[in-house]
Amino acid sequence: MRLGLFAAFAALILLASPHYAVADDSQEGYYYPKPKVVETYMARVATLADSDRSRRIGFAAALAKEIADKPYPPTFYIFAKGDEADKLIIVGTIDGGLSTVYRTRALLAHLTASARLTDFFQQNTIAEYATFFDFLKLLGFKQITITDGVAFAHQIKIE
Repeated sequence: MRLGLFAAFAALILLASPHYAVADDSQEGYYYPKPKVVETYMARVATLADSDRSRRIGFAAALAKEIADKPYPPTFYIFAKGDEADKLIIVGTIDGGLSTVYRTRALLAHLTASARLTDFFQQNTIAEYATFFDFLKLLGFKQITITDGVAFAHQIKIE
């Protein structure tokens, strides 16, 4: 009887405790809240054979440096996470920014426009049709999550 009560009490404590991660997405609850919107994007390109963890980290670091080098404070931070650095995370830094699916989609459209200007994108895609998601697929990213850093997150699985 005591063992049963102890087990029930332990289960209650575990259920009441805050969860900072889930088994399939260890970044959820740490870098962003549970996504309110989850979409899947079917890429128009294949991952390049030489795209690996190092290349993805280099891409995220280069993009982060470009953002940091602007003459004004960053409106978002960007980084790669996961064992293979195949999850791109964008965290807004301005209250109210990146707090809706529409604002996150606008940022993604802006990133698509910027990506289309790069030689890498033009050499490896049909630039006028491909999107930022295709760019990420070339590099081997499997997921992108955009969050306001407070309560909203929008996640896209890239296949």
